[in-house]
Amino acid sequence: MDSKPIEISSTKMFEGYNKRYRHFSPTLGCSMTFHIYFPPHPSSSHKFPVLYWLSGLSCTDENFMIKSGAQRVASSEGIALIAPDTSPRGLGVEGEADSWDFGVGAGFYLNATQEKWKNWRMYDYIVMELPQLLSENFPQLDTSRASISGHSMGGHGALTIYLKNLDKYKSVSAFAPITNPINCPWGQKAFTNYLGGNKADWEEYDATYLVYKFHDVSTTILIDQGEDDKFLRDQLMPGKFEEACRKVNAPLKLRLQPGYDHSYYFIATFIDDHIRHHARALAL
Repeated sequence: MDSKPIEISSTKMFEGYNKRYRHFSPTLGCSMTFHIYFPPHPSSSHKFPVLYWLSGLSCTDENFMIKSGAQRVASSEGIALIAPDTSPRGLGVEGEADSWDFGVGAGFYLNATQEKWKNWRMYDYIVMELPQLLSENFPQLDTSRASISGHSMGGHGALTIYLKNLDKYKSVSAFAPITNPINCPWGQKAFTNYLGGNKADWEEYDATYLVYKFHDVSTTILIDQGEDDKFLRDQLMPGKFEEACRKVNAPLKLRLQPGYDHSYYFIATFIDDHIRHHARALAL
């Protein structure tokens, strides 16, 4: 199968274009889709820095592009938005679609080590395969200037990927991230099935643990969290991450937003701040 991306849709927005692509992923062993928002080009030779957006449980590559409104400020700031899918699809693994918080749509941005879920290698897909694919096929993108963000499970992915790859990303932000998955039901379910029973392996994908190891952070980590989010106390637990950052002097701006929940209404309200946060880090 051809791994070269094929354009499957294009829509103009804020003088740029939302484009959706399909390609075969050797990392995941299946066909994958992703979106790119291309801002308007100031010149034919101009290269845009990129902001990766990682979506949450049950989402696809479409949710963020349709619901967030991020394109308005991305257009004015000149940042390309990259929105991949959240898991492999169509592999026919037994039980892959039995629940909304595990399997299809719930890749947790890790590399599974258990044989049954061996294709769930979203960490390698996001960190290695996708940037290379973009660099080789889209000359208008400067993938050497990259930042990363996400929501919920995707916020977990953004934080862990950033902390483990401080040389690859200029900045990170998150909306309502799962910050301590080892200690929450979503994370425990995913890690048990994807990684097995060794808790030491789980720590490699837990931001609250990782910040103790990788805390040489040059740009402030930005997190927005709705105070009326029904998942706040049992699943997200940003206070745990805040405490860890404080202990190692990692710069964190955690903003608790009164009245806001876990939805894209919340994301759309504050997404402009996040785009501008990354624009500053990308030295635009």
